[in-house]
Amino acid sequence: MPVRKPLDLPFDPILRAAEIWERRFGDSRAMAAATSIMRAQQILLAELDGQLRPHGLTFARYEALVLLTFSRAGSLPLRLIGQRLMVHPTSVTNIIHRLERQGLVVRRPNPRDGRGTLAEITPAGRSLVERATNDLMAAKFGVGGYGTGQLDEIFGLLRGLRVSAGDFTDAGSAASAAPAGVSATPGPPAP
Repeated sequence: MPVRKPLDLPFDPILRAAEIWERRFGDSRAMAAATSIMRAQQILLAELDGQLRPHGLTFARYEALVLLTFSRAGSLPLRLIGQRLMVHPTSVTNIIHRLERQGLVVRRPNPRDGRGTLAEITPAGRSLVERATNDLMAAKFGVGGYGTGQLDEIFGLLRGLRVSAGDFTDAGSAASAAPAGVSATPGPPAP
């Protein structure tokens, strides 16, 4: 089910901008790479949200449900959800509120912390995440045009960016934490 509306431009606007950038400012490689990543994020988010829309989900809400299914008890503190999804606490509250209104999650006090709140996935949430995951897997998460080697390479390149941004420390990462076929240790960033 394609959800993107093709722009059908007669030229690559990022390449055109890079050519102009070269003449005006100098080396355009970093600008072109960053702009391409930003455009790819827009394309993928539109594709994934479109795949999830029939399920009443956005990709952000889907990620929260998947995270809850990954936990042993099916519940996590909101604080931890924010850390794992790398989003602001306000965003977590909004995501969980919407999932709760849909009957996919319930909130309850954290028994280990009198002030904290747990989000717990409901049976309806588990069922929905299974169906939504099947659809996303069938659509290859919007990146079906790439081979497995290319996907591994993309993961490795962007992982290096995430490490250098401080998302996580690379020292404690194990190769087993990477997807099948993906090296957990990116090469050094190019100068």
